[in-house]
Amino acid sequence: MKKLLLLIFTWWNRATVGTLLFTRRKGELVGTDETGNRYYRERGGRRRWVIYAGEAEASAIPPGWHGWMHYRVDEPPASYSPREWEKPHQPNLTGTAGAYRPPGSVLNPKPRTPGKDTAYEPWTPGR
Repeated sequence: MKKLLLLIFTWWNRATVGTLLFTRRKGELVGTDETGNRYYRERGGRRRWVIYAGEAEASAIPPGWHGWMHYRVDEPPASYSPREWEKPHQPNLTGTAGAYRPPGSVLNPKPRTPGKDTAYEPWTPGR
């Protein structure tokens, strides 16, 4: 029951019922990437979309598929092998508990005490 409610009312936990129905009716599978995301285009149309394998996060689309999704290239990418200098994908943690909280941030669990934890010295005139 919980899965059904999530499918009906949330878009960030995979595709909604409307997207799945539209995909079944008008979609044509173009390919799948290494993380399991499935890419579709409309039969006889220009629309393109992705159904994510997990949580819907746009930064999880690999570079080749990103170009195809944004109409930079017409042909879907062939198998993609990352260059030796490319790092593996890391999810965007903004807005989550795992987000970066710099020292001094009010959201940092260990807030900085002004004047004690820094190398800052206030300017004094005439010194």
